[in-house]
Amino acid sequence: MARLCACLAATTGQARAHLDAMGALGPGHVPAEVCGAELSLLAGEHGHAEGPFTAYGRTAVGEVTLHNRPVLLAALAERAAPPPPDCPDGELLLRSWALFGDEGVARAEGMFVLAVLDGQDLVLIRDHVGARTLFYARADGARADGAWAASTSLRALRRWPALGTSMDLSAVRSFLTFAYLPGEETLLTGVRELLPGRVLRLHRDGTSTETVHWEPRERIEEPVPEDPSGHVLALRALLERATASRLPVAEPAAVLLSGGIDSSLVTALAAKLHSHPVHTYSISFGDDLPNELGYSGLVATHCHTRHRVLNVSGEAVAARLAEAAALLDSPVGDPLTVPNLMLAEAVAADGASVVLNGEGGDPVFGGPKNLPMLVQEMHRTPGAPWDESRATAYLRSYRKCWSDLPDLLTAPALEALRDAPPLERHVAPYLTADGGGPYRMGHLLNQLLHCNLRTKGAHHILTKVERLTSSQGVEGRSPLFDRSVVDHAFATPPSFKLRGTAEKWILKEAVRDLLPDTVVDRPKSGMRVPVQQWLTGPLRDLGQDLLLGPRSRQRGLFRPETVRAWLRGEGALLPRQGGKLWLVLTLELWLRSYDV
Repeated sequence: MARLCACLAATTGQARAHLDAMGALGPGHVPAEVCGAELSLLAGEHGHAEGPFTAYGRTAVGEVTLHNRPVLLAALAERAAPPPPDCPDGELLLRSWALFGDEGVARAEGMFVLAVLDGQDLVLIRDHVGARTLFYARADGARADGAWAASTSLRALRRWPALGTSMDLSAVRSFLTFAYLPGEETLLTGVRELLPGRVLRLHRDGTSTETVHWEPRERIEEPVPEDPSGHVLALRALLERATASRLPVAEPAAVLLSGGIDSSLVTALAAKLHSHPVHTYSISFGDDLPNELGYSGLVATHCHTRHRVLNVSGEAVAARLAEAAALLDSPVGDPLTVPNLMLAEAVAADGASVVLNGEGGDPVFGGPKNLPMLVQEMHRTPGAPWDESRATAYLRSYRKCWSDLPDLLTAPALEALRDAPPLERHVAPYLTADGGGPYRMGHLLNQLLHCNLRTKGAHHILTKVERLTSSQGVEGRSPLFDRSVVDHAFATPPSFKLRGTAEKWILKEAVRDLLPDTVVDRPKSGMRVPVQQWLTGPLRDLGQDLLLGPRSRQRGLFRPETVRAWLRGEGALLPRQGGKLWLVLTLELWLRSYDV
C-alpha cells in the first residue's frame, strides 16, 4: 500500500514537475504523465493509494475505499456507461465524477481522496467527513514555474525541492488552542489541507475554484413528533447498513472496544451482522487506575467476541512517542496516540486488514464536551449579544493552552502573531448568526455538533485513526461517521439526542436490545489516561531534554521559565494535570520529525 502524490506544471509546453526529486519515490512507483504533468504513487509512504487510471480523457490517482459500489455502478449503467465490473474503487469514483460532477461524488459513500488531471487543471476531491486527507501547495514561480502539487503525505510535500516552506506560527497557535489543527492550515507555510466535502480545482494560472459536494444540513420536521420511535427505528436501520457495508469480506471482523456506548454498539452490530468471528481489542494502563475494562469485558462476553486486552506501560509510551508523532501529518495532542498505534499493531499481527471503531458518537450525536456551552447558554443574560462571545466561549471550553499563550509563547512569537487572524474564525461560521451560509444550524446543540464534526471530527479523530492504522497496513473504518447516519442525526430533533440529562439518547435507544442495560445506561466516564504519571515518571527526562534543550530554545517558541514551571507541576495547569505540557511535548516531537 502506498500514498499518492500529484503535480501539475503551471506553464505551457512540455514543462513538468518531478516528484521523484523529493526522494519519496522508490523503485516500483507508478507515474502517469499527461498534459505536462505527473501523477505518482509514493513507495514507502503507508496508505491505500491506487492508480493511475484513466476515464473520459482524465487521469487520476487516489486513496479510495467505497462502501456503496452498487449504487455508483447502477447510476453509471443508467447512463449507458457501465464500467468494467472489476474496476478499482478509484476508477469508479473518477467515472462517477466525470459523468455527474459534484453530484457523482456526493453519491459515493466511503473513505476517499482523489487527484485528477482534467485538461490543464488539477482537481482534488475529498470524502464527505474527512476520513482521508489531501494536502496541496503551489511552488514559487521562480523555482518550478509555479507548479501545483498535492499529496496525502505532508512529509512528501515537505521534501519537494520546489517548495520553500517553514514553520507556520499561526498554525502553532491553533494547535496549542485546539490540540489539533481545525481547518485548512498546516504547520508548514504555503501548504493547505483540502477540507472534507469539497472539490477543489487548481488552475495553471495559480487561481483555484472550490465547490461543496456535501455539507450536513438541519432538516427537522415541525412540529416535533411526540413519539420518537420513528426516528429510533430509522437510525437502527442506518446503523446496521453502515456497519454491514464496512465489515471485511471473508475474514474475521476486528473492533476496537473501549467499553463506552459507541464502540460497544459497533461491536454488537458487527457480531449480529458478520458471518465470521469478531475479535475485540481494549487497552489497560494498569489496575490501579480507573478504567472501563469491566464494561468492555462485559460487552465482549455478551457478544461472544474473542477479546484481547493490551497493557500499555509508561515506558512503552516514552519509547514510542516520537515514532507515533512522526506518523501524523499534523500533530495531535492526544495521549492515546501510542496506545492507538499499539492496538493497530495487535490487529495487524492477528492478520486483520480492517478494524472498526466507535469514533463519531460524540461529534454526531452529542457528548459531554458540549455541556459547558449549553450551560453557559442557559445562564446568559436575556437579550445579550452572543455571536462573538459564543465563538470565544467555544475556544475556552477546550481547556487547552489558549488562555496560557501570553505566558507560554516568547515575546518575539507573540509580536509575530499580533496581526494574525483571530482563532475564532475556525468556529465562528458554525456558531454565529450570519455564519455558515445556507449550512448554519438553527439549534445550538446542532451548531455545536456541526462545529465538532467539521473541526475535531475531520482534523483530529478521523485523521489520527487513519494514519496510525494505515501505518500497520490496516484500514480503520468508522460506521458512526457514515454520511447517511450523520444526515439522520441532523434531521433528528435535538430533544431526542439530549433528552433530559441523557446524552446520545436516540443512539442508545436504537441499540438497546443488543446490549445489557448496564452498558447502555451507564454515564460516560471515559478512560483515565495517566498523563501526569508519565510526565513525572518515564517521560520526565525526555521532556526536560526536549523542551529545555538547545534545539527548542533556538526555535524560540516557548518561554523556558514557563516550561520549567510546568515540568515541576507548577503554574496555571488545569485539573487534568499535565494536559498542557503534553501538547507542548507533542508539538516539539512533531517539529523535530519534520525538521522544522
